[in-house]
This record gives sequence, structure tokens and C-alpha cells, in this order.
Amino acid sequence: MKKNKKRVFDVVFASIFLILFSPLLILIAILIKLDSKGPIIFKQIRVGRNMKDFHLVKFRTMRVVQSNHSLLTIGNRDTRITRLGYWLRKYKLDELPQLLNVLKGQMSLVGPRPEVRKYVNLYNDEQRYVLSVKPGITDWASVAFCNENELLKHAEDPETYYVERIIPAKIKQNMRYINHNDILTDFKIILLTINRIVIN
Repeated sequence: MKKNKKRVFDVVFASIFLILFSPLLILIAILIKLDSKGPIIFKQIRVGRNMKDFHLVKFRTMRVVQSNHSLLTIGNRDTRITRLGYWLRKYKLDELPQLLNVLKGQMSLVGPRPEVRKYVNLYNDEQRYVLSVKPGITDWASVAFCNENELLKHAEDPETYYVERIIPAKIKQNMRYINHNDILTDFKIILLTINRIVIN
């Protein structure tokens, strides 16, 4: 997909989604404040296009005081997740603020999900090719691994399983998108993502 067309697609639809979901966004913000102490928005440094760091934004779904500093969420009932956070994660509503990342030009609606620096540093030369495009809110890997937290829950060593099994599988899906993408493909991935969320 040509860059200028993709950018127009991103800006137009991110703006539409933000307007349509604005009442929901306000409601979620209020509920987060009522549910637990801490900020409404959670910011985390992720690696974007050309290895450039940026602040990815989400609705906060975890308690501020954490004894476990793992970057991975183990299972949908991870004890660090708040009551409201469970439902926000289940229906991917915590990802909605990333529409702002899209408007800023840091992300696209569809593209390889951005990873934290810790894991990007483990990529080999071939895998780093996924950083040649803007990261996205959803992609083929998001559809294939919508149950990632549960996979990690059942792994004997979640960290090793993530690095050795999940990351390579995700990057394979990322390559699939980078090599074959257009507006119709983006629409298809968005619809498939919504479908997986609904039936999850």
C-alpha cells in the first residue's frame, strides 16, 4: 500500500473512530478512576519504525503498585490486573487510546504490533525488517494470537516460550503483512480482529 494512501486511511478512520467512541472513552476513564487508584492512561515505551522509540498509550488495566515487574501478562486473571482491567483487556478496549498514536503518525491502524526494547534487542537481522514499517494497533499476528495471555499461562517458562515460540511466529505473520498489503487487506484484518474479540 502506498504510504500516502495508507496515511490518509489511518487519519480518516482514526478520527472517525475517536468521534464515534468518545462517549465510551469518557465512560471508561471515569470507571478506571472509580475502580482503582492511579492514572487513567498507561504509557509504555515501544519500538517503532526505524528502531525509533515512542510512548504507546493505553487505558490503565493494572494496579500501580506491583511486586512483579515482568513485561508479560500471564493469563487473563493475572493478579496485577484490576477488576475493570480484566474486561477492558478481554474486549481490547484498553487499546482505544492508541488511535491518538495513529493521529500523531507514530502508528497505523494496521501493522506489526510494536514490541518493547527488551525483546526487539533479541531480533536477528532478518526479523528487524518488521521495523521498516509503522507499527499498528492490529495485524495478522493479533488475530492469530488473541489468546496469547492464556498460552503464556500454560507455559512452563512463559518468558522463554514468548521469546522462542511466540515472537518468531508473530514476526512470520508480520512479514506476511509487509509483503502483501493494501486497503482491502487492512479492512479485512480490522473486521477479523473485531470478530475474534466478539467471540473470544
